[in-house]
Amino acid sequence: MDESEDKIRAEIIRLTRLYAEKRHRGSLPGSQEPVFEPGVTTIPYAGRVFDADEVQAAVASSLDFWLTLGPEGEDFERELALFLGVKRSILVNSGSSANLVAFSALTSSKLPEERRILPGDEVITAAAGFPTTVAPIIQNGVVPVFIDNDPATLNARAEMLEEAYSPGKTKAVMMAHTLGNPFDLSAVTAFCKKYGLWLIEDNCDALGASYTAPGDEGAAGAAARLTGTFGDLSTQSFYPPHHLTMGEGGAVSIVRDMKFKVLVESFRDWGRDCWCASGKENTCGKRFGWRLGELPEGYDHKYIYSHLGYNLKPLDLQAAIGREQIKKLPRFIAARRENWEHLRRGLAHLDEFFDFHLPTHAAGWTPGGFQWDASGARCEPSWFGFMLLVKEQAPFNRTDLGRYLDDHRIGNRTLFGGNLVRQPAFTQLARDRPGAFRSVGDLPGADAIMNRVLFVGVYPGLSKTMLDYIIATVETFVRRH
Repeated sequence: MDESEDKIRAEIIRLTRLYAEKRHRGSLPGSQEPVFEPGVTTIPYAGRVFDADEVQAAVASSLDFWLTLGPEGEDFERELALFLGVKRSILVNSGSSANLVAFSALTSSKLPEERRILPGDEVITAAAGFPTTVAPIIQNGVVPVFIDNDPATLNARAEMLEEAYSPGKTKAVMMAHTLGNPFDLSAVTAFCKKYGLWLIEDNCDALGASYTAPGDEGAAGAAARLTGTFGDLSTQSFYPPHHLTMGEGGAVSIVRDMKFKVLVESFRDWGRDCWCASGKENTCGKRFGWRLGELPEGYDHKYIYSHLGYNLKPLDLQAAIGREQIKKLPRFIAARRENWEHLRRGLAHLDEFFDFHLPTHAAGWTPGGFQWDASGARCEPSWFGFMLLVKEQAPFNRTDLGRYLDDHRIGNRTLFGGNLVRQPAFTQLARDRPGAFRSVGDLPGADAIMNRVLFVGVYPGLSKTMLDYIIATVETFVRRH
């Protein structure tokens, strides 16, 4: 780049920041509060939070016109792995793709035969949640075994794991930390260790959450670890509602065993056997020296495929945005926790009508904090939303509340797909392919979540004025009933 190009680029960046600061007034925690008119301004349940840094990064990346995943992606992968404390993070184009790639890696013929997941094997998961936590299991011809959810934590009931286990068939556990609340990692990891099972943590809603398993000296003697670091593989989503955003995007994290790197990258990158990065070749030193399958000896390694894979890479421009977002991640996480606590305190007097979310291992809440059970385990959620579970004896139902909030411009959501086995895709699957999935018991907790739960936002773009309006609107709704 010559001197004139440098000057032009610098001027483009200067004008980009100037434009962004005028056009996109960021809503970072502590920034100037956005203009809010109650009942007129929409309060989203979630959204992107950014400032001129992200806009500048996107424009700068576009000027280089690399486009496909490249140097920004490599840097983001390293920074995410460093934040989590895992061996490696590998970018994909969405959290759903991350789940697909992570699960597919466990089907690879390069794994030991006794551990490899094959069609007809079983994987234990939670009944209530987001469908793409479960879809990859079915898409690979494997049988999901649904256990119930606890409506207080929204997570799987770990005490049902043994009942779900089938000797010789069960190969893995795959489940999510729901709404940012860690599931019972002590019980789940002990169960997986006992039977030699894989564990995939869907960490898409929970980036920054931590869990403390009791050590030899009890919880006080054990160190907290971030969720996404307990399983064999974990997944993230960078869709705008999540803890950081690239617009679209996700990642698979390899927690300990680097043998997964080539498997995850292969399924992400067309199923190829070659591990060269884009634009590079012959990193193995024997590009024309392989003989695999029934191909002729010396067939170009860049076009040898060991898996039936996909093309699920994001753009380098997205990674450039993500690198600015990850710098702000500690503030984002802190704001989510502060906003959750603000809503909890403000709505505490309505506990006659609502049950509220509890962290896993918490026995109750007071304005002074959570009370904990006797397990010795503790967790600190990185909240994705604030749950309201309408009690059965309440004089209104979840739909009434959701419509009222919607009418007053307050974004709200059910807990994703609710009880997934009630969804039309699964009822049709049961008719088309009996035995394609099975459930342990009648799943009453998942049904309660499906029928009585909604959540509102806690994301960092919400001001205290907005949170107070949510509280006041819920109070008004309750008084009317």
